[in-house]
Amino acid sequence: MASGGKKEAAVKKRGYIGNSVNWMTKKIQNRATHNLSRGNMKSGPRVIYQKDGVYIHTIVHNEDEDALIEGQVEILEKPQGVFIEWRSVADMAAEYAVNPKHEQDSWAVIDAVGYRNESQGSETGSATIQTRRPKQIISFDIKDLKSFKRSKQSLGWSYIIFIQKDGTTHPALHFHKGGSREMINSMERFLSVQRSPNTPGLFLVHEHDPGALSRSFDELQLFKETSQDLVSKFVKDPYSTTLTGFSKVTKFLGEVLMTTDTPPVRPSEEVADILHEAIPGITINAQDEPGFDIVSKCELAERPDVVRSSPLSRLQWEKNMDSEGRIQNVDELQEIIFRGGIEPNLRREVWKFQLQYYDWNSTSKQREEVRKKKVDDYFRMKLQWKSVTEDQKMRFSVLRDRESLIDKDVTRTDRTQTYFMGDPNPKLELLNDILMTYCMYNFDLGYVQGMSDLLAPILVIMDNEVDAFWCFAGFMEIVARNFEMDQKGMKDQLQQLNTLMQLLDPQLYNYLESHESSNMYFCFRWLLILFKREFTFPDIMRLWEVLWTGLPCKNFHLLLCASILDTEKSIMFDNNFGFTEILKHINDISYTIELEPMLTKAEGIYLQLANTTKLPGPIKEILGFDFDRKGSGDSSKTSTPVEGYSTPASTPEHSTPVMSLPLKDSRVGNGGHMGSSSASQETGPTTPDDSSIEILPDPHNVFE
Repeated sequence: MASGGKKEAAVKKRGYIGNSVNWMTKKIQNRATHNLSRGNMKSGPRVIYQKDGVYIHTIVHNEDEDALIEGQVEILEKPQGVFIEWRSVADMAAEYAVNPKHEQDSWAVIDAVGYRNESQGSETGSATIQTRRPKQIISFDIKDLKSFKRSKQSLGWSYIIFIQKDGTTHPALHFHKGGSREMINSMERFLSVQRSPNTPGLFLVHEHDPGALSRSFDELQLFKETSQDLVSKFVKDPYSTTLTGFSKVTKFLGEVLMTTDTPPVRPSEEVADILHEAIPGITINAQDEPGFDIVSKCELAERPDVVRSSPLSRLQWEKNMDSEGRIQNVDELQEIIFRGGIEPNLRREVWKFQLQYYDWNSTSKQREEVRKKKVDDYFRMKLQWKSVTEDQKMRFSVLRDRESLIDKDVTRTDRTQTYFMGDPNPKLELLNDILMTYCMYNFDLGYVQGMSDLLAPILVIMDNEVDAFWCFAGFMEIVARNFEMDQKGMKDQLQQLNTLMQLLDPQLYNYLESHESSNMYFCFRWLLILFKREFTFPDIMRLWEVLWTGLPCKNFHLLLCASILDTEKSIMFDNNFGFTEILKHINDISYTIELEPMLTKAEGIYLQLANTTKLPGPIKEILGFDFDRKGSGDSSKTSTPVEGYSTPASTPEHSTPVMSLPLKDSRVGNGGHMGSSSASQETGPTTPDDSSIEILPDPHNVFE
């Protein structure tokens, strides 16, 4: 329980709980207790279960500790049905402060999510307005519950994660004061709860329905008898009755399965529409694509255990720098970064090398000269768009449209981060100016929605306009093809992921295929902005610096996708998620995925494949393993190193290892700055119109 006390201290330190809030909470809970004793449905919902001290843990950005939001969970019986509801203490206290006579039934019914300004009050208990934040509310009909996960008390308490039938996955509710078992017992009054045979801690739920057997027989129309007669007959002679029913089922299935008609397939246009609805703003080109590779089956080697290491420290970094400032033993440093990342206070320096701002072999003096030139180049490009008059802009629709799109995205990019909070905020101007200047640097690609997501963490680390721009430009060299208008780069990666999953997990692949999801479109956002919306802000920095090493193989990010899917597959199986539920579930696990276990599993998958003999040719090609293209692609040897990843097989030893997305080599001179260009130059203009990709309207409003 010591860790629980530490969490309480963290709560008070950050101001989530104040004296006034606690005082008001007791008043509200006393009133709730009064309603609980009344149990009068006419005066309000009947409280079946109620527990305070139930927290939601959120990440405090740029800090290692969790932030805790205290709340109260209830099971309420209303005229509309039985509901599970959780509300934050701060919201309840704010409503009580506005109207102390407000009855329990007034705030138990939740119709909408809005905004309310509030802060800690004074010692007298008054509340004052200070900041804007969304109400934190969970509310759903218990009939919509599909399953829930309950943890062991490894933290000193248990938590429960509710999963609805439509795939909605709610934030974990942490029962710091106990009571999770009592809540499940209360739920069992209305639901049948059964442990999953496949996933520890997962419980499947079904509605209590005594008439279900009779209705099922009636709806299937397998028997001529009425359901009541059939149930009576079943009790008397279950054996013959069951066999009779099975024979009719067999005949029915035979007629269906032996038909020569092709089973219906969801039109590609409908798939695109559903994707757009499940992940707001996503745009998928619905044109037919060539079929995916069929991977021949082979016996995979055993997947080894992997241990991650500590991040690169300043001592290690400086130890590998000679007297003139050249970085030595680059391969060893890259492997340290791959295995543990980089210490946060060292990122500003090391990222510049990883993103080709500086050459690894440059001296300190050479880097000073390079930076001077980059400063001049940057401000010359910035002046180009800054000097365009409003009159000129009226006849420059491309610039006008890009400026409008950037302005729209900047105002909502990572606004919950301390660095970008508040209005006016000069950091938002930097974000805007860097993106506008990039349009001058790369005329063909310009700006596409999603690029602001890639820039934000870089700007936070660099905290300098020029440095952030050139690091961002280096990052875009890696991922520019993700933003092509024809989406070919994205489709190539989705196809490669499909190919990998056929070999790595045929059971999961067959499940996805049977639920119209083998196209892997639900991973679209993961690949587009390299998991930016899937991991917390500190974790995405760690992930990117790991991927930038180019280790241990080409397309390692696809193995990371496979590791996430491997982790989530049991929930898909046990809940029997369909097409839309899979999409929604993948969307809902955003910001809840733990990075280190995923990296460990992904590296284990790599080692498993590297140690597999007769690996299919398409798999070798995806991962950059050497293979004979003219042969069958099933040679028994690969050249991929297993012990130590000093240089990726696909990366020349003299060059800087970078993450190998499926990009074409586009480093051709364009007469512009630094003699480099983006991959987009081979595809022509890619500026989107209003149908361009919008990842999420506001990823942090998880309660809306």
